[in-house]
Amino acid sequence: MRSDSRWFKQIKLAFSRMFHKKNRDDGVFTGGIFDEPGGEYGKAEDLADVWSLDKADSRVTEVQKKRWPRFVIAAAGFIIILLFVFLVLPRVLPRFFKNTDIALFVEVDPKLIYDDTYRVVQVSASSVMSDDDVTSRRITQVLMNEPVHFLSDDCKNGYVLIRTMDNIVGYVKADDLNTDMSSCEPDLHLFKLVVADISKRVMSHASNGTLIAEVTMNTVLYADVKRDGVYQVQLPNGESGWISSNGVIELQTDEETAVVGVRYFVSSALTMVNSTYLNGGLTKRGISINGLAYVAAGVNGIKIPRELSGQMKCGQEVQLQYDAVTGDLLLDSIMPGDLVFLCDPYDKTSKTPYELAICTETGVLLMRAPTGTSIRLCTFDSSSDIVSRIITVRRVFS
Repeated sequence: MRSDSRWFKQIKLAFSRMFHKKNRDDGVFTGGIFDEPGGEYGKAEDLADVWSLDKADSRVTEVQKKRWPRFVIAAAGFIIILLFVFLVLPRVLPRFFKNTDIALFVEVDPKLIYDDTYRVVQVSASSVMSDDDVTSRRITQVLMNEPVHFLSDDCKNGYVLIRTMDNIVGYVKADDLNTDMSSCEPDLHLFKLVVADISKRVMSHASNGTLIAEVTMNTVLYADVKRDGVYQVQLPNGESGWISSNGVIELQTDEETAVVGVRYFVSSALTMVNSTYLNGGLTKRGISINGLAYVAAGVNGIKIPRELSGQMKCGQEVQLQYDAVTGDLLLDSIMPGDLVFLCDPYDKTSKTPYELAICTETGVLLMRAPTGTSIRLCTFDSSSDIVSRIITVRRVFS
């Protein structure tokens, strides 16, 4: 009906124009028979009335766009959320909660270093012997929580054959080792602690606890909780204990101790003055000079071999200076922190190191006492017997 009405109106408009006056190009007016002077000429037309345009007719038909079904959009959104939760968050959140208790619940898939071919030392120090016999020569010691390679248990007298992480092979007591390596797995913990004091106590509680273990200089422990002045550490026997923060170096679990100045190395070495001398020992209960050099250098950022023969090749060789006139040794050419290697006092022509001394200040050496029972500070000058025994001097701290 709407299209018929529009058609009739168009017919009416056509007839109306036939009888209206028209203004020709020559200015003469012509009109139809029904025209009246001053009629409808010039009157504005109502387009809505002429063309019957209403709200519905004025719309432009839009082309419908293709849309994804709603269930496809919902499924895609669900997949995106799953990817975010299981792939993105596990990578991002640990960075925000690192070094907090929350990290225990965020960290996933730890990277384990040690397999069943390793063991961990569960006593304060265990002696590494040259043979599976208590009377054999002590090569060195391994400290609590130190991992070692397990080689064989086909040994006598309760010993097993192991290799240290710096490739020293020897025999240790089987009871001194544990198969559970979790206490020394860096990725399972939040803090790495290096004992810098001569020794530290591990207690059962943060305050007023009982003694669980005693650890010595250069022992590495891992902690999971940090409070004011104390850490909770995991021990290799499965227990956990508390250790004070004094005399402890806190590091990231994958971080190494920073190298410091030579005076710190000397200070660490001097803490062992008057300690009992023990060939191959590493603790205050019994320590050798090469063992002291090893642990004191370790807590101050320099790794050197444990054995005397290996230490003789570390660092840089010092060129000793002599007086041009007298030929005497210039004492200040041996500086604090230098390692002085001495030959056998009964074979001064030998080039095999017999013992080690550490220079603590000009003209002073930290070395084994003449009685061989303790560590003492000894002074020397250019005429001392020690000077004639010097094989070489190595400088490990610049």
